[in-house]
Amino acid sequence: MEIVLYEDKKFENIDYSEKKLSNRQFLNCEFINCNFTKSDLSNNDFMDCNFQNCNFSLTILQDAGLKNIKFFGCKLMGIDFSKCNSFLLSVGFLNCHLDYSSFFKMKMKKTSFIDCSIKEVDFSETDLSMAVFKNCDLLNTSFMRTNLEKTDFRSALNYSFDPELNKIKKAKFSSAGIVGLLMKYNIDIE
Repeated sequence: MEIVLYEDKKFENIDYSEKKLSNRQFLNCEFINCNFTKSDLSNNDFMDCNFQNCNFSLTILQDAGLKNIKFFGCKLMGIDFSKCNSFLLSVGFLNCHLDYSSFFKMKMKKTSFIDCSIKEVDFSETDLSMAVFKNCDLLNTSFMRTNLEKTDFRSALNYSFDPELNKIKKAKFSSAGIVGLLMKYNIDIE
């Protein structure tokens, strides 16, 4: 099947909800106020693209390529990012809602999460070394056998994980955030 190429295009206010897009490649494109709710974007490649105020709730990304992608103000809830093509995967999130999503076993070194809601997300066995969680809410988010070396949690909120079950060498925390590392001990801290 022939691949359709879109280069340097702007897509605005398009409703892709519950649609299947296949065999497409997007290079240096911009998507603004587009709705991808419950759409199937499997086997498509996105390179050097920006998404602004788009809704990706429950979108399927099986083998989708996400290379140098920036999400601004997007709703990305309930997405299994671990199904994406891992080759050259590179994403960044600013002011996004990522609740109930999964990044299981992904390589996400140096990924930036800024001003995001990341509640009940699965980061188990993910490489988040040198990642930044700036002003993010990590309520009930799972970190299990996760590489968090040099990861910055200083302004993150509501995180809780067992330091013995994760790699945290040189990770950065605020003094108030240390409580989330001691939850397993069921102690009272005042």
